[in-house]
Amino acid sequence: MAGLLRPFGRAVTYTRLLHLFVAVVWPAVLQFVTDAWWIWAVAAAALVPAGLVPAMRTVEGLQARLLLTGHPSDRDGDGGGDGIVVAPSSTWEDRGRLVLWLEARLLLGCATSLLVAQLLYAVVDLVVAAAGDRPGGGAVGLLGPPQAWHIAFVPVLLAALATAVRGSGTLVTALAVRLLGPSPAERLAALEERTEQLLERTRIARELHDSIGHALTVAVLQAGAARAADDPAFTRRALDAIEETGRAALEDLERVLGVLRESGKPAGSRPTLTDADRLLESARASGAEVDADLTGPLEGVPGPVSREGYRILQESLTNVLRHAGPVPARVRVSVEGATLRLDVRNPLPADPPDPARGSGLRGIRERAALLGGRASAGPVGDDWQVHVELPVR
Repeated sequence: MAGLLRPFGRAVTYTRLLHLFVAVVWPAVLQFVTDAWWIWAVAAAALVPAGLVPAMRTVEGLQARLLLTGHPSDRDGDGGGDGIVVAPSSTWEDRGRLVLWLEARLLLGCATSLLVAQLLYAVVDLVVAAAGDRPGGGAVGLLGPPQAWHIAFVPVLLAALATAVRGSGTLVTALAVRLLGPSPAERLAALEERTEQLLERTRIARELHDSIGHALTVAVLQAGAARAADDPAFTRRALDAIEETGRAALEDLERVLGVLRESGKPAGSRPTLTDADRLLESARASGAEVDADLTGPLEGVPGPVSREGYRILQESLTNVLRHAGPVPARVRVSVEGATLRLDVRNPLPADPPDPARGSGLRGIRERAALLGGRASAGPVGDDWQVHVELPVR
């Protein structure tokens, strides 16, 4: 019983009824003044050109959100909070749905107003009849002469009234979601925008993982090596390497945070393969013996490919230091024709990483796939190899 009565304790139940009454106020006033029923036909016809005005969709959408859902703002930020949009009509399909909405709202408002008025009139008649006075007529007149037992029909009529109020509100809200909701084109645009946001989040997560992960790996290795060496000169060199790597990581962090603060900020400040020497020196300072061979016109590699190639190299060297420690590593980066090839090999560690797991290796594969290239990582003989091929055109 409480569940049936709960909707009548919510303001939106009554604002929905008000929404329907507003639709019929002006035709009802004209009909009362002129005593002409054809006013309703004129009202229905006048709604057609009104629905063709693009701004009318915004007006109806805001009104529907406020009175039908109780949420005037777009809480989801996707242009369709609660399934109702407030953007102006941009296509003839939008205009057609708006015209249909206006007509349906007028018809439903008229029917609801008449039904609610008749039910209220009948309740009053029954109360009057039960009191022994002459009823006003209408539906109560079907019961015959006034009798005291007529009062028993009051709960039935009140239940019918409550059903009419709640049912009409639910129906008009469903119609609003259907006819004032986003069109297929708007849904597609919202989906594309959300997809772009998710891709940007993924890219930023990879950036932070590669940059900060590399810096922390170098810092941990350098600190451990300095403590083990117990050599003031070596400790100074280790601290210099930690400082340099930390500064680079802070620059990357500031750049990524700048992208988050300013969505339109270009990515041109991100490091490219022409800055690979910084990575190689950082790895050497951490104790790794890096044999590097960079050939081909790296400066001519397109910016997106060069930037992603830098991050792939960074993550590969980080994996060497993290899983194998300060071991000999061979780096080969070359531009051959329309392909950028990148190979990083190191002695196979005692506990090699699983190629199918780990966010670092997954990030390498994702970066390569986004550029139309391919990447592989795994044991090759006694070595662990990361091999990446990226198209440069």
